[in-house]
Amino acid sequence: MILITRPGTKQRGVTLLELMIVVAIISMIAAFAYPSYTQYVVNTKRTAATSTLLQIADRQQQFFMDNKRYTADLTDLGFAASPLFVSDDGNSVPAGDADVVYLLTVANVTPVTYTAIAAPLAQQLIRDTKCGTLTLTQTGAKDALAGGDKCW
Repeated sequence: MILITRPGTKQRGVTLLELMIVVAIISMIAAFAYPSYTQYVVNTKRTAATSTLLQIADRQQQFFMDNKRYTADLTDLGFAASPLFVSDDGNSVPAGDADVVYLLTVANVTPVTYTAIAAPLAQQLIRDTKCGTLTLTQTGAKDALAGGDKCW
């Protein structure tokens, strides 16, 4: 097919050069946005773990008031299981669930001490190299085993 245009009329459309410029701009925006987005996702999942750790601490204090000791069993504190597997929204899920991001346990338990631990699993373990495993003690001491300073 032969395209015949009248003299003095302008052809409409997008040139290959214009299309390539748009693709380059979108690529540059994506190169900056994607790392920020993935870090935001990691931080959001970490928030679910810190929130659950604080719930454990609160329930441990209540258990201590009632029983004059701390417990190593999270079911004594009203949680669904011990150890506790949580999803990115902080809900308890079964161990083999695809949404599991943290494993929460209580260790170093004596009548007057405990350490609540949130260990990252699956992709969270790979991506959260800044903080890694989070801990909280009966004194309220918060720590990140990877040494990050903005983990809590």
